[in-house]
Amino acid sequence: MSNEINTGANPRTLGTSALKGLAHPLRVEIYEALTKHGKQTATSLAQRLGESTGSTSYHLRQLARHNLIRQVESSSGGREKWWERSPGAIDIQRRSSKEDPAASASAGFILREWARNGTRTLEDFVEVLTTDDQLSDEWADVSQVHTSNVRLTPDQLKEITDEFYRMVATVIDKYRGRNDPGSRPVQIQFNAFPLTDGEETPS
Repeated sequence: MSNEINTGANPRTLGTSALKGLAHPLRVEIYEALTKHGKQTATSLAQRLGESTGSTSYHLRQLARHNLIRQVESSSGGREKWWERSPGAIDIQRRSSKEDPAASASAGFILREWARNGTRTLEDFVEVLTTDDQLSDEWADVSQVHTSNVRLTPDQLKEITDEFYRMVATVIDKYRGRNDPGSRPVQIQFNAFPLTDGEETPS
């Protein structure tokens, strides 16, 4: 399962050491903040996440040890270190992690945190959309919350996900790394999985 779709290079499959390095609630939050908002300092991350600068500094160093993030040149001329997510997608291979109990536990934790954070991000958007005037009509009108429910075989689901990846390559990737006037951080989610509640799981 990939955390970030980036078709410019093959996803990096995390080994046991990197999985353990990422498997911490604050590290997952820091990693996702760098993914969603671009380069940050320990101070800006502390303010964003409600943590101390000492704590974010420590966990930034741990993430860097596993090449999940990297230090970048300061754009402000200041002395504080700036950090960004290392380029490319990361992938957690279920089959590989199942062979190592420690890797499996770390992978499970990370996947659950991704799911919780994704749900929380969507809930925050819906809350702003329905109760707050912070979001302009221009942004509200082009935002989508979409779910499709169909019965599929594994091959059919693979066909859909492969087509989605091709769409990413032709449509989404051309906007990566840009900071056009009037732009703001946008998260695009795509979920596809067999429903297992209420009926026997197909073999």
